[in-house]
Parts: sequence; structure tokens; C-alpha cells
Amino acid sequence: MNGVLKTAVLAILRPLVRYLIGQGWTYGALTDTLKMVYVAEASKHYGETAGRPLTDSRVSLLTGIHRKEVKRLRLLLEEHGDRPMLRHGANIAAQVVAAWVSMADYADPSGQPKSLPLRSEAPPSFEGLARKVKADMRPRAILDELGRVGVAQEQDGVVHLLRAAYISDLPEDQVAFLGENVGDHLRSAVHNLEGGKPFLERALYFDALPAAVLEEARPELYRMGERLLREAHQRLNTAESPEGPQRRLRLGVYYYEEDAAAESTEEPAAEDEPHA
Repeated sequence: MNGVLKTAVLAILRPLVRYLIGQGWTYGALTDTLKMVYVAEASKHYGETAGRPLTDSRVSLLTGIHRKEVKRLRLLLEEHGDRPMLRHGANIAAQVVAAWVSMADYADPSGQPKSLPLRSEAPPSFEGLARKVKADMRPRAILDELGRVGVAQEQDGVVHLLRAAYISDLPEDQVAFLGENVGDHLRSAVHNLEGGKPFLERALYFDALPAAVLEEARPELYRMGERLLREAHQRLNTAESPEGPQRRLRLGVYYYEEDAAAESTEEPAAEDEPHA
């Protein structure tokens, strides 16, 4: 099991480490960050013992990090938290676009997002859309953000949606989305490894698909992914909202391709992977 786990960890870390090297992160910078992660996870998930809070000595034993360093890191975590937050403007803008492309009131007869008047007494309007998602930013500020990244454009008081997803060009936004999306994907996979009712965590895999097939199919695959997310948003947005506990969810779609290994001579094979 340890050998298999090591292989899996290497597969997870390789693309991240390649990116970190390109960003000037040395091995030492990553190990400093990993220390904080070890302390945070041990404190959160290996909690109290016999009804008493987890001590620095116990965290040190679980993580292999010196007790004095554990104490310093726990103080830092209490002060700053351990989860980077997506920039507020990017978060709100993404919510507005998601609602615009998925809510029936904002779609034309063909199901495509309508162009919206910036403001109007009768719905729908862009300002009304911002109120629907309970945005705590002025509609004009949201529109400026969408215009800045080329997602929406205002002409003569009418707002046109140019892309069906909010994609920021700011590096800090892109990195924050990376952490949120990949972090939750890993949480889902680890949850499935630990047992209990599994989360959806599946993938379609081909190891030697003709490039010409991908060139033809890729646009449709992207549309299929966007359609899934749009329909899921519609389903959840129209659900009743009874009083009671709240839960957080993330449903993701990802796509990756690269050249097949030169030595591969196997026939193309499709595999629908099980839950983890």
C-alpha cells in the first residue's frame, strides 16, 4: 500500500511542482508551506484526545515537526487562517455569470442568455440579476469587472454576455480558483478512500486516441461540460429552501490532453473509472 500511495502522491505533486519551479518556488519554500499544512490538518482532523484539546506535543508526534515550530505555526494559523480566499470581486462576478447562463428568467426561447438592460422597472435586468445572487457589490462595479475580463459588454444601456463563464486574467484569481477547485477534487477523492457513502469522482480515459478525432470532438466535449454545469445550477437554483443546516458543494468538470507516449502500441481504450 505504501508503494502505491507514494506513486499516487508523486502523480499529484508533479504538475504542481513543475508550476512552482516556474514561479521561483524552491524546495525550501514548499517544505515551509507543507509544515503549516501538516499542523493545520493534524489539529483539525485528529482533534481532541480524551476530551482535551490537542497539545503541541501531540501535534509534534503526529507530524514529525518540532514542538516549538508547531506552537509558532498554530499561532499563525489562528491569526491568518489556513484557507486562501478568492478575491471578493472575482467571486461575485463568477456567481452573477453562473446565474445569468442558468436561470430560465434570463434566457431567450432557445435557452441562450438574454442581453439585459442595465436597469429596468420590469424584470429581467442586470441590476435585478445582481440582487438575485445577493451580491454585496454595486451592479456597476460588477459590470466593470465583467467588462475588464471580456465576459460582458454594455452598449447603450444594454448588457451583453460575451462568454458563458467568468475567467479572470489576474494571476492571483487564477491561482485562487486552482486552489479551490483542485482542493475540493482531492477532498472528494480522499473522502472516497476513507469509506462511507462515496461522492461522484469519475473520469473518462483514452490512452491512444487519434489526434484527428480529438480535433473534431473537442468543441462538443467542452459544450457538454458547460451544459452539465448549467443544468446543475438550474436544478439547485429552483430547489425549495427549507430552514435547516446548510452545506457547501462543488461540482466540477475538467479536461486534459497531451501527446500519447511514443512507445504506446495499444489499441485505443476507454475507461470509466470507479469512485476512487
